[in-house]
Amino acid sequence: MDIAPIGNPTIPRITYGFGLSGGWKDFDISFFFQGLGQVSFLINPYQTGPFINTFGFDGVRSFTSVGNGILSENGLLKAFADDHWSEENRNVYALWPRLSTTLVQNNSPNSTFWLRNGSFIRLKQAEVGYDLANTVLKNSGIKRCRLYVNSTNLFTWSVFKLWDPELKGNGLNYPLQRVFNIGLQVGL
Repeated sequence: MDIAPIGNPTIPRITYGFGLSGGWKDFDISFFFQGLGQVSFLINPYQTGPFINTFGFDGVRSFTSVGNGILSENGLLKAFADDHWSEENRNVYALWPRLSTTLVQNNSPNSTFWLRNGSFIRLKQAEVGYDLANTVLKNSGIKRCRLYVNSTNLFTWSVFKLWDPELKGNGLNYPLQRVFNIGLQVGL
């Protein structure tokens, strides 16, 4: 077996972010992008693979017996169920190797089969606001009344599509949440 470095480092060579804010009449908008470049990760077949022994939340190895094999707490991702090697689907580029209820040692070593591009750009934060005080509430005595909508983690653009690339090789971890807020700022 030949062993050699593959892919980019797991620590990104490029980390970046940029944003812009502006306004026009009573409207304002701001957004911020963040991203990573020149970074790779290896899908961890022990943590993402169906039917593979895993560690439970308490750090103790936990198994559920199924027939003669062992089934882990990991579920079967639809992507793996739909695209795995089998006698009927002999695609050597299938997303997952042969499925088995036991660990197949030949399927798990680090290799280019598991290597993925971890680069991405994310719309991390965006906000749109409208100042009501200058138009709607002009004679009410309120100095400022701004209605706004903002959100975090709106979109992620990446070559890797199975899960958030920031989760790296274990896509079964808890993902980043997309959050939406509506607010009202009032100044008297």
